[in-house]
Amino acid sequence: MSDLGRTPKQIGTIIQRARKQRAWTQSDLAERAGLRQGTISVIEKGDKPAKLDSILAVLAALDLEFRVGGRSKGAGQDIEELF
Repeated sequence: MSDLGRTPKQIGTIIQRARKQRAWTQSDLAERAGLRQGTISVIEKGDKPAKLDSILAVLAALDLEFRVGGRSKGAGQDIEELF
């Protein structure tokens, strides 16, 4: 899985999709990440700020990683439009 997330909403969408691919509920993911279900909901919605530690815990629970790279020149299309 290699997705590009530039905004909290895009990152939340990626996390939500990965969770659903595993057929996990938000509570399942929260338990695996050591967080509350409400925190998972906030991260997936991407409307409110989430702590980086929380996002990293969620990614680890999903067996995903956070990478930093140079910004690519895309077609200006948001990730939400791709799915």
